[in-house]
Amino acid sequence: MRIAAIADFHCRVNSTIAPLLDGVQDQADLLLLAGDLTDTGLPAEMAVLLNELKQLSLPILAILGNHDHENDHSDELCTMLADTGIMVLEGNVVEVQGIGFLGAKGFCGGFDDKLVQPFGERAIKDFIRIGIDESVRLENSVAKLQTPKKVAVLHYSPVKQTLEGESPELFPFLGSSRLASALDRHGVDVIVHGHAHHGSPEGRTAGGIPVYNVCRFVQQRCCNRPYLVFQV
Repeated sequence: MRIAAIADFHCRVNSTIAPLLDGVQDQADLLLLAGDLTDTGLPAEMAVLLNELKQLSLPILAILGNHDHENDHSDELCTMLADTGIMVLEGNVVEVQGIGFLGAKGFCGGFDDKLVQPFGERAIKDFIRIGIDESVRLENSVAKLQTPKKVAVLHYSPVKQTLEGESPELFPFLGSSRLASALDRHGVDVIVHGHAHHGSPEGRTAGGIPVYNVCRFVQQRCCNRPYLVFQV
């Protein structure tokens, strides 16, 4: 299967998204949208995006990003996606042509020996608990899949390598290696994410899983088009 992946449309009510997906219909069998579909999480922004996407006939799977949660309409946005036939990955799994797909937004927390720990003030404990809950939800999802091939879709990064180019001070707020650990324990074939606009295009988890930053700004800068196409 040829899979196209893109993140960070940041669609506004006056946006034109179609040019970002020029040629994708001919180059891929399935499209993954890795979060920040809208700029401020408004249903009106999602309506614009969905109107642009309706020209595509290939299957589309999507997750939400942090921008999609900005105005507390995330449930409505998911309903809008599902009502137009786009499969939403939020802790659930989808099988398409024998390939398993799982997804979650992910969250912050830091990496490796610099992981922020849930210790001290209640606010810190609550912050890190969200990240732990996201990684547990991700691990529960991948454990359900029995397909020989598995693809994970995140918004936040599971590795530091794809953040290179961002300010190091921001790394703990751009992802967490807890996400990578959850996927390494069960094994997937590919991980894609967005969110890091100034990051790098690829990296690997400690377990060797390829990770691709499919933020459209990264892909355009490094690969001369806004989306990545890979084969599984």
